[in-house]
Amino acid sequence: MSPETNQARHDRDSVARSALALLDEVGLADLSMRRIAARLDVQPSALYWHFANKQELLAELADRITASIPGDGRGVLATARGIRDALFAYRDGAELVLSTYALQLGSSHAQGVLTEALRAQGANDADDRGAALLHFVLGHATLVQQRMHADSHGALPAAAEPDVTAGLDRVFDLGVASLAGDLSERATPPRARA
Repeated sequence: MSPETNQARHDRDSVARSALALLDEVGLADLSMRRIAARLDVQPSALYWHFANKQELLAELADRITASIPGDGRGVLATARGIRDALFAYRDGAELVLSTYALQLGSSHAQGVLTEALRAQGANDADDRGAALLHFVLGHATLVQQRMHADSHGALPAAAEPDVTAGLDRVFDLGVASLAGDLSERATPPRARA
């Protein structure tokens, strides 16, 4: 192996950066260790110096996608929108983060910022509510990305709206508001009738 193709010239960061760039080009379904290795001009086995397996690499990519989410007390809706925007920044970003979250891999930064936003608004059930909100955000973002992907390949029915994402921002905001609820009111058990 020549010095130009020596795996030692790559580190964990360069492998992850190349994988994110490739994700944008080919999508999650075609993001393989072989393809990443070819991009780096190394053998696939060289990647395992930096990542034990593909799932560990995908968890690193998910962490990088969600790392840009600000946790600056902007409120629950703004935080949820920030998560959605971070997911939309990469092709199949929502699906990638959803899959690693489902397997409990990587960090929980996205859920953490949602939980903190809920706490700041007075939620005493912020952990559970934050998890529910993150599930909604991940599902909604995945739906939107899949619609956009299907539209780009002409795979939507002829009767579909010309703008495949029309109205989905409103639906997103409504879903976040529904899950965040009115934090000033606490549910109380109904009184028994006399």
